[in-house]
Amino acid sequence: MSGSIIFGALWVVASAIVAFLPMQRQYVPGIALLCLAPVLIVWLGIDHGWLVGLAATAAFVSMFRNPLIYIYRRLAGQNPEVPK
Repeated sequence: MSGSIIFGALWVVASAIVAFLPMQRQYVPGIALLCLAPVLIVWLGIDHGWLVGLAATAAFVSMFRNPLIYIYRRLAGQNPEVPK
């Protein structure tokens, strides 16, 4: 098994553990996981091809859709608190 798959599995376990934390304690590890994900996705894509990288990107976007929507709205100059 390649290092990227082992690291990816550990990332998934860590994100599941973070999801069980109370909301106030999720921010720091959640941001760390959010920042580490693109590195892992590129690593998986390099080791196993672009289809695996695409699947990892889809899983990442599905898992972090609310923080990504919030970041997008902040960058677009919209009020991120108002749902659209």
